[in-house]
Amino acid sequence: MRVLGIEGTAWAASAAVFETADPSTHTDDEHVFIESDAYQPASGGIHPREAAEHMGEAVPQVVETAIEHAEERVAESSEDPASPIDAVAFSRGPGLGPCLRIVGTAARAVAQRFDVPLVGVNHMVAHLEVGRHFSGFDDPVCLNASGANAHILGYRNGRYRVLGETMDTGVGNALDKFTRHVGWSHPGGPKVERHAKEGEYLDLPYVVKGMDFSFSGIMSAAKQAVDEGEAVEDVCRGLEETIFAMLTEVSERALSLTDGDELVLGGGVAQNDRLRAMLAEMCDQRGADFYAPPAKFLRDNAGMIAVLGAKMFAAGDTVAIEESRVDSDYRPDQVDVSWRGRGAKRPDESATVDDRELQGAEATVRFEGDRVVKERKPRSYRHPALDERLRVERTRQEARLTSEARRHGVPTPVIRDVDPWESRIVFQHVGENDLREALTEATVRDVGRHLARIHDAGFVHGDPTTRNVRVGPAEGDGAIQTFLIDFGLGYYTQDEEDHAMDLHVLAQSLAGTTDDAGVLRDVAEDAYRETSERDGAVIDQLREIEGRGRYQ
Repeated sequence: MRVLGIEGTAWAASAAVFETADPSTHTDDEHVFIESDAYQPASGGIHPREAAEHMGEAVPQVVETAIEHAEERVAESSEDPASPIDAVAFSRGPGLGPCLRIVGTAARAVAQRFDVPLVGVNHMVAHLEVGRHFSGFDDPVCLNASGANAHILGYRNGRYRVLGETMDTGVGNALDKFTRHVGWSHPGGPKVERHAKEGEYLDLPYVVKGMDFSFSGIMSAAKQAVDEGEAVEDVCRGLEETIFAMLTEVSERALSLTDGDELVLGGGVAQNDRLRAMLAEMCDQRGADFYAPPAKFLRDNAGMIAVLGAKMFAAGDTVAIEESRVDSDYRPDQVDVSWRGRGAKRPDESATVDDRELQGAEATVRFEGDRVVKERKPRSYRHPALDERLRVERTRQEARLTSEARRHGVPTPVIRDVDPWESRIVFQHVGENDLREALTEATVRDVGRHLARIHDAGFVHGDPTTRNVRVGPAEGDGAIQTFLIDFGLGYYTQDEEDHAMDLHVLAQSLAGTTDDAGVLRDVAEDAYRETSERDGAVIDQLREIEGRGRYQ
């Protein structure tokens, strides 16, 4: 099978030919040819009008080059020369609307020219699938780190679920904003990488909320640091160490949430050596496998469109010409994943935990009878100064907020000992299971009530996932009780935005762990609304947050 792929979401006009292995010739070799023509702005970042003009000129040229290559491949074989391709795949979104429309028009024209089916591909899912394809991984978590986007994806029940994402700007665009501020040309990422190698670490804001993250604060701080005379090399080093540590941490949280042991990396920023090294080191510490595709498949390219297009075509997932409109806001979790199974349930690793040591998202937890010893061991992928700051701060905050929640009527474990400098806390052992093994409307309703109470008391949990709630008999009457644990990302705040983010994190973790996520999310929100002193104000803010995401 031979598929032509066409890509052009924002800056790179690209066409590719992907040939699958041919069992009839007893060959396992695949073949990928990619022809690209990148748009290079004269100054600043990408200008949508100029990018569209570039696509209008470059897409026909790269497509014809790819078709000629397909025809050459046909000539070398005994195939019918009138049919050099079996299908046309194109990037349907997300991306800049004018650029996508040019790509869509070209794809329709080629499909009609050769009378072959058309396949509409989600650009961000293609980043994931090309890594899954070449790694041979079965069910990886994926970190997409590209210019306009940054998110963590996991597969469940026929769809890729967004486990975490940027709440303001994509990682590449964030770096570009900084480099424009200091007068460097686009793209900014490689220039930051080059200067960072000559700099010393500079402390900058670190913002992780569950598995979501934000870059606006760190960008403002980086610009201010340069304006105040800090060496640009030091600021670049601080940017890399901080931003990439955030991305690595949320990737580890996603692996922990899903019991995953495979991680793939995608997107143009994934070409950065420091990011790749951090992720590889984190996976090595966890005993997980890590894969990053070759550079030609990381930046925007038609090769990944053709690879996923071939999978979709083989599954019969094609689109009629009249229904093939592009979608500049095409979210990866809107895609019906037709080309793979529904996904097997991962083995239950945490249903019974007594007398065992477990590796969580950021700490090792040891169960010793009625005691739980939690230690935030050093994360070698992080800069030592950043790592020590986070471990000490989070240990102190966890101890403080765990006790604070109990004072406001929320069930939490009793703290028996705490040593922030050793990043160790000893807790009472509560519950028999994580919430993900005891997901019912009753238990999720409890979580909604608990969050409302701590928010009314003026603080947030920070990471209320299905791994950070314990469920089991209460002392005394034996009734089932839910306990909030792991307040390490919590902080004091009266801001309804921060409170709504707790509910957003809970909803994302439900999406990644159960097929009834929508029903349970509604149950949690109803319980929250009934308990909260502010009626529906926080829920209204939650709706605003959900509409603000990068893929809406």
